[in-house]
Amino acid sequence: MPNSNKRTVKIDGHITSVFLETEFWEEILKLSKKENTTPDKIISKIDKTKNTSNLSSAIRLYVLNHLKGQL
Repeated sequence: MPNSNKRTVKIDGHITSVFLETEFWEEILKLSKKENTTPDKIISKIDKTKNTSNLSSAIRLYVLNHLKGQL
């Protein structure tokens, strides 16, 4: 069973928490490294364009769509 952890991120200067499984967090870290940015900046971008009020869900969908695009 995946391990869900509370992650603290800064979005536009405000600190917030999201609950993400380790696997999703690892993908955000890989993406940030690949794009030469920080996880906080990627999550800020996700927050601005999300179609749901739940940021954790929006992050999971972002990662899923990114991975699907690599197929």
